[in-house]
Amino acid sequence: MPACKICKRIIPTMICPVCKEKGTNDYKGIIIIFDTNSEIAKKMNISEEGEYAVKV
Repeated sequence: MPACKICKRIIPTMICPVCKEKGTNDYKGIIIIFDTNSEIAKKMNISEEGEYAVKV
């Protein structure tokens, strides 16, 4: 599954439904955010729950 180059979300298609940008399959690692108040979510500037690429 590709990841958005802008918001780093793991997306089902090559176009991000949030950013409307093209995705890429060239990313490293996946992180799943359940709590947007967690330290990791804050450090990565993530404001919504979901699956994200660690490095795009």
